Amino acid sequence: QVQLVESGGGLVQPGGSLRLSCAASGSIGSIYDMGWYRQAPGKQREMVAHETRGGSRGYVDSVKGRFTISRDNAKNTVYLQMNSLKPEDTAVYFCYVTLGIQWYWGQGTQVTVSS
Repeated sequence: QVQLVESGGGLVQPGGSLRLSCAASGSIGSIYDMGWYRQAPGKQREMVAHETRGGSRGYVDSVKGRFTISRDNAKNTVYLQMNSLKPEDTAVYFCYVTLGIQWYWGQGTQVTVSS
């Protein structure tokens, strides 16, 4: 089994920053994709950012230029640096990793952007 532990969520004012972390442990072979989804109340879960083992990155349009994903393969950890946060970024953020065709998810961390 693979376990993912997230940290870094919280309450921040509009325009502020947060950094999310997600560390994978357990029966880890070769992690391919690592990334983040989010789900706001009443909305579907959406992909926020992802990065392949080779370093290719992708972002949803609404966060481009504000969020940056990075990963440390030696530590099996993925990060999401979130700047210029907006109220519409409020959601539960879930990290994930893929090993082959199998996906593993974190428990989610709440991010609330409010004044």
